[in-house]
Amino acid sequence: MNAPSPDALRRGWCPSTLRPMETGDGWLVRLHPPEALLTPAQLRRIAALAGEHGNGLIEISARGNMQLRGVTAQTHPALVETLLAERLVDEHDGDGPQRLTLVSPLASAASDMIDTGELAAEVEARARMIAGLPAKFCIVVDGGVAQSLDGFACDLRLVATAPGMVALGLADRLWFAPISVGRSGDVVMALLTRFAALRAAAPDGIRRMRDLMPDVLAALCDLPPAAPPASRPAPQRAGLFALDAGDFAALVGLPFGRADAVTLDRIGAAAKAHSCADIRLSPWRGIAFRGMAEVDAAGLLAFAEALGLIVGDDDPRLSVQACAGAPACLRAETPAMADAAQLAGAIAPLLADGLTLHVSGCVKSCAQPGASDLTLVGREGRYGVVIGGTARDSAIAELDLSGIMTRLQPGQEIHARLIAAGRLAGPRV
Repeated sequence: MNAPSPDALRRGWCPSTLRPMETGDGWLVRLHPPEALLTPAQLRRIAALAGEHGNGLIEISARGNMQLRGVTAQTHPALVETLLAERLVDEHDGDGPQRLTLVSPLASAASDMIDTGELAAEVEARARMIAGLPAKFCIVVDGGVAQSLDGFACDLRLVATAPGMVALGLADRLWFAPISVGRSGDVVMALLTRFAALRAAAPDGIRRMRDLMPDVLAALCDLPPAAPPASRPAPQRAGLFALDAGDFAALVGLPFGRADAVTLDRIGAAAKAHSCADIRLSPWRGIAFRGMAEVDAAGLLAFAEALGLIVGDDDPRLSVQACAGAPACLRAETPAMADAAQLAGAIAPLLADGLTLHVSGCVKSCAQPGASDLTLVGREGRYGVVIGGTARDSAIAELDLSGIMTRLQPGQEIHARLIAAGRLAGPRV
């Protein structure tokens, strides 16, 4: 097959299987399994390929995508050939829009208020036919019951509000009256077509829906405006879940979204031994193992914990988002992932109290585009400190890692600022 073009290797490219992105540790190859499903055997096969053709490091992104690191120009063609031949990647990957929809890994037609998977598949298939959508365009399809996806920023949100009914939200700013699931595909196609036309008319001025003025955004949809759906409790991101008809699932998190090939192979083998029916990737940077008896799901969680993976929702690492950082990323100015691991241990009590932390190696903010309680932005070996904002917001200070950990202690400056901003609870009396 042909080598990727120079444009496909530029920094900032949204990578895929056919179009990798150059990083500090080689090429990053992102893959989308067909229908977002894997078997235990397929998971083990991907782990083997990651070791054979890359450096053996595998990541799950905040969009629930799998990424293989350390691939080279010499190994990439054989990797792609194998992935395609064994149907381990979406056959449309690299040709047209990337995967656009984000769905809970535990979505179920029986327990959700809609058939979430079916609606997501329809929207995904039809949206691929629209030319001109941004590569990182995101459509959240939320079944409206468990595992709310409210915490994920998106361009278009479809949320079930009653059996067979969904509300539409644009850029997390405007909401429209609920409609039947049967109508939603046509409505989505119409508004996406209008948005693509706006981008075509002003290709340098519109990157995402959030860039549009409110009146322009509202004009994309013919539905009457409405209040947003009622907020729901924060989702459980790891642990044991009861599904339908007596089935259970084990949702396992990868620390900061990363594991090595040996670990992934071992958890894949354990999933088969525990009669796992199917595997889905989780936007909480983990893997959902579904369709097991309760005893098997619990056993798989115990095995995952022994491997050092995340099996409980109270694990402080779940509250930390971090990119690969230096030296794995060419753009990073700090070792973000390594520093995040130190911080997670040092401020575990704050994370347990609900603090969210984002450690970004640079201003690009790949791991977490939205706001966090505390955002650290890599700057020539130090970090800009942002309270309640994103990597592009103004920093209150620029410190090294040691200084940050010191000032996060109770009574110190950053700790006090977090309390004053309402991002952290004050002293208990």
